[in-house]
Order: sequence, then structure tokens, then C-alpha cells
Amino acid sequence: MRDVAVVGAGMIDFGELFEQSFDDMAEQAYLNALDDVDKGIESSDIDAAWFGTLDIAENASSGLGLSHPTGLFEMPVTRVENACATGSTAFRSAVEAVRAGSADVALVLGAEKMRDSAGGLIEGASLEQVWRGRGVTMPAFFGLRATRHMEEYGTTREQVAEVSVKNHENGSKYPHAHYRFTCSVDDVVNSPQVTYPLNLYDCCPVTDGAAATVIVSEDVVDEYTDDPVWVAGSGLATDTFERGKDESLAGFPATRQAAEQAYDEADITADDIDVAEVHDCFTITELVTYEDLGFCEKGEGGAFVDAGKPHLDGEKPVNPSGGLLAKGHPIGATGVAQVNEIYEQLRGEAGAVQVGNDPEYGLQHNIGIGRDATGSVSCINVLSKDRP
Repeated sequence: MRDVAVVGAGMIDFGELFEQSFDDMAEQAYLNALDDVDKGIESSDIDAAWFGTLDIAENASSGLGLSHPTGLFEMPVTRVENACATGSTAFRSAVEAVRAGSADVALVLGAEKMRDSAGGLIEGASLEQVWRGRGVTMPAFFGLRATRHMEEYGTTREQVAEVSVKNHENGSKYPHAHYRFTCSVDDVVNSPQVTYPLNLYDCCPVTDGAAATVIVSEDVVDEYTDDPVWVAGSGLATDTFERGKDESLAGFPATRQAAEQAYDEADITADDIDVAEVHDCFTITELVTYEDLGFCEKGEGGAFVDAGKPHLDGEKPVNPSGGLLAKGHPIGATGVAQVNEIYEQLRGEAGAVQVGNDPEYGLQHNIGIGRDATGSVSCINVLSKDRP
């Protein structure tokens, strides 16, 4: 098995991009990724591509959704869909193929139009749950987890809100973020309620966006850069909430399973992670994820954020980009963008949100919930400054 490195990363500014088509977004992210490769790259160098999208706008239902905006034809293009872990799973799949020798140079592109379609995500997922009689919209589903964590571990409403304060502070400095404002704990707690105890500032926005990543094998990496970022490990797991193993709604077993796989493959522990981009569709999601990733003990997520440890200048910075709460969550693009952000951190190129602990290992994480809210999927990728 060959080692694999990231050599280029491209994004567009996330937001309500009504003026851009799906192809516009994908094309620009792709071109930005090519431009980012230190020694240059030609489109003809790319052997295969992986395309992450949920196709909410219903215009990219095959690999052609990548080929048309990029001009990449006559090569394998694999479309990946895996709930909110779509982008990170596309990246992992491309890495596995390059490791196995199926390609030397691969493109990963994630994109999502979430604002243009009639009803889109909101009608297709949230209202579907109400129609089924469950009443389990995604905010309500995660609200249940917040109240349970508060009840079981004494987590305070203010500790949950502090996740939003931290991420909006970071997002205000991050050039691609959808929301670029700061807020206080009082602002979060007093913002309009969505579902108890989560308020508006506890929820990520509905966002359009695209991101692209170029990865290469160890055999050709010197042709593209002298400063690669290596893929050290990854994990992918699913779990169901229907087996009585949902731990009283206070954790995600799929995240712990994927983290164990990724740490084992990288031959590290959670203590070795210096910076992380994790899934924070809601504030409570990030707080629970601290625990599931092993950054702190079970039940200590509130104290972890309260102590400032995941802040930009903390011991273990989490979501220096502002996370989904500030940057936005265009589902197919989200995981790819997170990989790109870790790549920039490990190269020391993250600008105003560069962490100061000279990071060696960075972690990217997504958690996805099925439409019927019966299970979760988690994908984790660990990147390293040094070759594994």
C-alpha cells in the first residue's frame, strides 16, 4: 500500500449563492485547487475523480455532475452520497484507490446547491419526518441530545452556547465563511428559539458551496510539491439507534468507532491531535463530539469548552474555520472543505485562523443522520505534516 498526500486545495466563499449555478461553483473550486498546487498541475495529470453531493438541487445525479464543470471526461468518476459525511467519504474513497495503485493523481470535489430547489433539504427531510408522525426534525433530534446531556452530566445551557460563541468568533476571521459576525453567550441564549434548548445561533445555516482537493501517491508527490500533507489514517462507521445502544441520546457510537479506526491506522491517540475540524451542525453536536473523539472524558464536554481548550488559542483548537455554525454546511462540500482547512493548518497557511501550536496532526470529522433518524454514519480523516 502506498502513502498518499494532499498537494492542492481549493474552495469558494460559502453562502446564499443564488447568482451562481451548481456548475459555476464546482468549476471555480476545481480551478482554485489546481492553482494551489505548488509546482503546477495539468488537468491531463488527473487519473480519476470522486464527486461528493447529495444532489439536493437534482441536477448532478451522476459523475457527469463533476465532468461537465471541470471538463474531466474519459476517466473514472465516482459519485458518493453518504448523508452529511458525503464529502469526507468521497475523500476517503479516493485515498483508498490511490493507496491501492488504481490512480497516481486523483481529484475530490464536493458541491451542494441547498438554496435553489423548491423546498430543497427542508421540505425533503425535515417536513418528511413531521408527515410520518415522528415530529423529529433535525433541530428537534439534536435538541433531545442537548437536554439529555444537560440532565445526565450537568452540562449548562451556557456551556452549550459557548460552542457557538467560539465558532462565530473564528468564522468572523475566516474568508470563506457564510456568517462572519461575533456573538456572546447572552446573544445565543436570547436568540429566537428553534427547538428547546437550541436557539437560532445554535444552528448552522442553509448554505451553498463547493470545495476540491488534489491527492497524489508517494510515487509522484515530488512532481507537485516539496511540502505535502500526508494522509495518516481514516475511519468510517455506521450505527443504529434501534438496538438499545444509543446511550441515552448522549453520544454517537459511530464517531467513536470511526475514531478508533483512524487512530489505529495513524498509530496515534486522541492526545496527538493538534487541531480538528468537526461536525457542528448544532452546538450540542460539537460538544458531544469532544467526548466521542476522546478529547475529554464522557460527560466533560461542557467543562472542556468552558475551560477554553477548543478555542483558537487553546490546548486543542477545534473548528478554527468557524465550523458549520459559521462557515455553513453545503453537505457534499462540507467534508472536503474541512480536509482543505486541516491541510492549510498543517502547512501554516491558515492566515488569521492559524493555530499557534505548530500542529503536526489534524483531524477532520463528519457525523450524518439518516432521514428517518434511526442511525448515524461517521467518517474521520487524520492528516499529518510528516510522512506516516
